[in-house]
Amino acid sequence: MDLIEVLPTLHMLRFPVGAAYLWRDGDELTLIDAGTAGAAAEIEEVLDGDLRRIVLTHWHEDHTGSAALLAARYGAEVVAHRLEAPVIRGEAVGAPPVLEEFEIPIRAGVPALPPAPPCRVDREVEDGDVLEFGGGAVVVAVPGHTDGSIAVHLPEPGVLFTGDAVANAGRTMLGVFNTDRARAVESLHRLAALDADTAVFGHGDPVVHGAAAALRAAAAATR
Repeated sequence: MDLIEVLPTLHMLRFPVGAAYLWRDGDELTLIDAGTAGAAAEIEEVLDGDLRRIVLTHWHEDHTGSAALLAARYGAEVVAHRLEAPVIRGEAVGAPPVLEEFEIPIRAGVPALPPAPPCRVDREVEDGDVLEFGGGAVVVAVPGHTDGSIAVHLPEPGVLFTGDAVANAGRTMLGVFNTDRARAVESLHRLAALDADTAVFGHGDPVVHGAAAALRAAAAATR
């Protein structure tokens, strides 16, 4: 795992597949996504405060794999959209992606990931709910990658966590491996309308400044 400072209050935890993010409010920590199963020990090495909550942007195993262990060990509140919660708890099976033709070889090149152990969800959220970190973190529903995918917008510091709704691999773009591309495109356009200076993604490099312009350009190029 690589630890990358995005902002003084925000660090990226980059894994071989995907990323998680650690937000700091003084001694209080919020983890956005939790890497794959087996990543908990590396994540713990950088937890130098009180891990209050783990926000899961969606159920995929590269985002939820270490959530159960970390939540149990630190007593952190686990937050996810109500449509993702049954899958994260192991009570339901998530829908597979509907691959575009260009995505088939990309998918074939992704290494097999260990399944995510079932994890409790303490707080089921909806679009517009506000979480108690970052000066008020607004939940933004971004269905399309999965039915209950969420982004998290921090209006006060101008930070946006997109989850897998958006990627930034060479350029800012619609995320891949979606269950419903039309809805995913609508979600991209919704995120492009937000006021964000910094954006971080489930896959790809952060945009530290000028995120709103990058998102608008991605939306304009995507129909």
